[in-house]
Amino acid sequence: MTMTQPARHTPRQRALLTAGTGVVAALGLSLAMTGSATAQPAAAPSAPAASTTVSPAGHGFTAALSGKATFKAGSVTVTCTVSSSSGQVPAAPGNHNPAGPVSSSTTPATYSSCSTSMPGVSAGVTTSGTWGVAMQNGAPVTAGLTIPVGGFVLKTSGLASCTVTAAPTSAATVNGTWTNGAPSTLGFTNAQVPVKVTGGFGCPTSATTSTFNAVYKVSDTTAPASQITVTG
Repeated sequence: MTMTQPARHTPRQRALLTAGTGVVAALGLSLAMTGSATAQPAAAPSAPAASTTVSPAGHGFTAALSGKATFKAGSVTVTCTVSSSSGQVPAAPGNHNPAGPVSSSTTPATYSSCSTSMPGVSAGVTTSGTWGVAMQNGAPVTAGLTIPVGGFVLKTSGLASCTVTAAPTSAATVNGTWTNGAPSTLGFTNAQVPVKVTGGFGCPTSATTSTFNAVYKVSDTTAPASQITVTG
């Protein structure tokens, strides 16, 4: 009887296998954010939607990343330290909905200064299309940030070359929480988004979801002394 010897790898092959598989395993499940102005925040299915008012009516706003945005799967993390988006509160009476959320379009969120937690692998993000945000008054105030089809693409290079596309077949909404303040903030905690992963060696092409964490400070650009708020 003959016995088959297990495959042997050189130290470099083992390093490539570990880095390539581990790094992109996380990248593949990475991304999120948040396309159309019809985004709908999550709400209790048995409860009627509350009245929502976003103020000041007609004012422009910017959302700037506070700290860092992380896209994570397993033990590997992609971190971006620069991100922003802008939009405009609907003019009256569109800034008020007596029984549901108030929606508006935004520019695609941009991401830069991105890095990975694994050596030998770098990451970059491109975004496109019309994104949207919908605010729903409640306790807490919820927010739905929507990415259009293919509106977010993360690419890695180095030991692993993969492409991660968020919302690959239809627009996808990421659920977050709004907090009124000076400035008000929009936060996402372990938010989930569908993704499609393509690439060669080490790319987790079976990955279908991602995890996103970030906090954005939202400022009024029409009247800097004012605050963008969500009430009933």
